[in-house]
Amino acid sequence: MRTSRNHAARPAAPPLGLGGGRFAPNLFDAAIFLLIVGVFVLLGHGVREMTAPVAQLGTPVTLDPANLPEYALRTTLRMFAAIVASLVFTLVVATLAARSRKAELVIVPALDILQSVPVLGFLTFTVAFFLQLFPGSVLGAECAAIFAIFTSQAWNMAFSFYQSLRTVPRDLDEVARHFRFSPWLRFWRLDVPFAAPGLIWNTMMSMSGGWFFVVASEAITVGDTTVTLPGIGSWLALAIQERDIHAVLLAVATMAAVILAYDQLIFRPIVAWADKFRFEQTAADSRPRSWLYDFWRRARMLPRITRGVGWLVNQIARLPTPITRPPGPPRATPASRRGEMVFAAILAGLVGYAAWHIVTFTRATLSLDDLRAALGDGLLTLVRVLVLIALASFVWVPVGVWIGLRPRLATALQPVAQFLAAFPANVVFPVAVVAIVSLRLDPNVWLSPLMILGTQWYILFNVIAGASAIQTDLRDVAALYRLGAWQKWRQLIVPAILPYYVTGALTAAGGSWNASIVAEVASWGDTHLRAEGLGAYIADATAAGDFPRVVLGIVVMSGMVIACNRLLWRPLYRLAENRFRVE
Repeated sequence: MRTSRNHAARPAAPPLGLGGGRFAPNLFDAAIFLLIVGVFVLLGHGVREMTAPVAQLGTPVTLDPANLPEYALRTTLRMFAAIVASLVFTLVVATLAARSRKAELVIVPALDILQSVPVLGFLTFTVAFFLQLFPGSVLGAECAAIFAIFTSQAWNMAFSFYQSLRTVPRDLDEVARHFRFSPWLRFWRLDVPFAAPGLIWNTMMSMSGGWFFVVASEAITVGDTTVTLPGIGSWLALAIQERDIHAVLLAVATMAAVILAYDQLIFRPIVAWADKFRFEQTAADSRPRSWLYDFWRRARMLPRITRGVGWLVNQIARLPTPITRPPGPPRATPASRRGEMVFAAILAGLVGYAAWHIVTFTRATLSLDDLRAALGDGLLTLVRVLVLIALASFVWVPVGVWIGLRPRLATALQPVAQFLAAFPANVVFPVAVVAIVSLRLDPNVWLSPLMILGTQWYILFNVIAGASAIQTDLRDVAALYRLGAWQKWRQLIVPAILPYYVTGALTAAGGSWNASIVAEVASWGDTHLRAEGLGAYIADATAAGDFPRVVLGIVVMSGMVIACNRLLWRPLYRLAENRFRVE
């Protein structure tokens, strides 16, 4: 690393202290401490409001701009509660799926199904449960909203972590086995650090993706039950209903300010910190930067406190566990194969039993004509999803690679990408409805792009993460041998980003199915447009409280998503794991 002569001769400036002594806090400690206190004050206020008596739900949401800061705080707390739950879910469930063949047989198909179930499909069956779980408190409605946001965040993160665990480089795996890491130590010393860059980008994407469904989660209508929680989502729903463009723009501006705030205070420091976990053998030309992370490193007391906590956690991680053998490659023995066959047979029996109950539940009020109608609508939505994913891949894969190979550019565009990913499609619906009605366009065609508005960013974020993870020495070798553009893409870029792209495209496809429930039925005031498809089918059944048709629509959608995943995305996953895995 080159250093200029003047810079080398200049002594480092001492930290700004608040008193004498080596361990005395400095101004950076004071600034970070005040920031932490402010966050806890806001957190305490929001938690108090979220646990207030249920009578508070009777207070109507208004479009008074003075209420927007309070609404923004409530929405932000719900989204962070959901992202924390999603992170815990990811670390537990994705690890089980990656480490246990039997668990994988259950978890991966379950994730395929769950990511395809629309948010309104979850709300249909969970609102009443949470309201009864916390009677007399707003917390029941809050939990219902948080759970709805969780269902729009967790699956993407779980698939990302699962993909990372399945593609850990073999030399790192051999090192962990050679030093006889316990499963617990391997998890925190190898698995989580290796998966950290991709998981962080997908966490940002999931956080942004939650904004797409914030309207549905805060303004809930299921049959005769209506629950409206104070928040940006309910503000947007009311503004759209009243055709108040000024209120819509205020909500978008507030949302942009919130995204910028948590990007600067949370995600950018995490990205800068996690850069040390990149798997490479040579130093990168540039590193992501964060002013808050620099503040933290220049402080005196707080880093020492966190290092002490880290040392304690490290000692706990080194304690022996009941299972001391590291999770190496599974050995396929005849007994294990028979066990897997028995387990698969039991699982198939349980699935068949559940399917029989679903058929029994729906056949009482539905006929074969209803099934044919749901399948026909499902095929229409399937064509839309495949075409939109292909178009989004054609646009965003080159853009994601271009950004990911330039760390400084990725850092600069990070908040912009988060805002675009978080921008709720509901805001675009009025423009789309007015344009379609004015130009007399076909809703079946021109409502389709609304399905991909919030989900195309899964592809972009994952490709950026994959391109950022390309090792510097591999880039140097490609430059040294003067590889042409096509050869560089074929031999370096595509193998490197393929696991990330598959994760992004898979979750984008599942999110597009999910988004069809709001994109195929668009409205602006009293003007309503409807595109034929499974999303519109489920939306109409949910609004009417027709639970048998809701179940039928969800089952058909889940079946089609699983079929696509098994025929298209899983083979690509296996190709990424076996042929393009880093050695």
